[in-house]
Amino acid sequence: MTTKILVIGVTGYIGKIIVEGSAKYGHATFALVRESSLSDPVKAKLVQSFKDLGVTILYGSLNQRESLVKAIKHVDVVISAVGRPQILDQINIIDAIKESGNVKRFLPSEFANDADRTVAIEPTLSEFIMKAQIRRAIEAADIPYTYVVTGCFGFFVPSLGQCHLRLKSPPRDKVSIYDNGNGKAIINSEEDIVAYTMKAVDDPRTLNKILYIHPPKNIVSQNDMVALWEGKIGKTLEKTYVSEDELLKSIQETQPPMDFVMGLIHTVLVKSDLTSFTIDPSFGVEASELYPEVEYTSVDEFLDQFV
Repeated sequence: MTTKILVIGVTGYIGKIIVEGSAKYGHATFALVRESSLSDPVKAKLVQSFKDLGVTILYGSLNQRESLVKAIKHVDVVISAVGRPQILDQINIIDAIKESGNVKRFLPSEFANDADRTVAIEPTLSEFIMKAQIRRAIEAADIPYTYVVTGCFGFFVPSLGQCHLRLKSPPRDKVSIYDNGNGKAIINSEEDIVAYTMKAVDDPRTLNKILYIHPPKNIVSQNDMVALWEGKIGKTLEKTYVSEDELLKSIQETQPPMDFVMGLIHTVLVKSDLTSFTIDPSFGVEASELYPEVEYTSVDEFLDQFV
């Protein structure tokens, strides 16, 4: 039987990939779209591409309770991919799920670090605090859930960890290394994140658990990434080491939203936030162990496309 999935936050970075992945993996997919979005040519084109994939478009928003409840009544699973400004607005989704009474699983907007086990500083910490608040609200409402903890998105790879630069291809001359470069991060392609998420949406083993997407080949330090890249291009990059103190100073001096991104570098590459704990079966499961059939792209393979 096909699982019916509603995605909220569909025009955002990861939201659109989730919608496409849900349709591709054969789920009956619904996308919640604000009617005002259609006046934006880029968003209108995106919505049309969803329709072309067979996705059902439902009109409404997080702040229109009636439209939200109506949309949720169509489905078994709700996936939220709303951005940072709307994280706390997910309380409206929780209320609507309680009112509709038919949802078998809610996946709130996570897709990053584990909000309950983070060693972040501001301004990055605030996002994780809000995500943790949403977790507690879900649990208090007794709504069945899966929290998806993905590590970093693929754009960490072409920048070799300098994600504030948003490079399209890795540097061939010099690179900044944060702290000693040995902090272990976890980096997954967006497509693999969605593949694992779609496997988990109706899997009883992920019910009321955290799904950690921590495939072994994607647990890498900045030094690991740089060495892989140097091996592929046959050249040693000039390395500038940025101390933790220097990074903290630059976070304070950087304007939003880039201060958040710099904070993410500190959290992930200096504090090893993503790998600073072990996954306890009482609260979590690891995706590549649950779904060995998913052929994920390793960081090494990801770098091949840039050579």
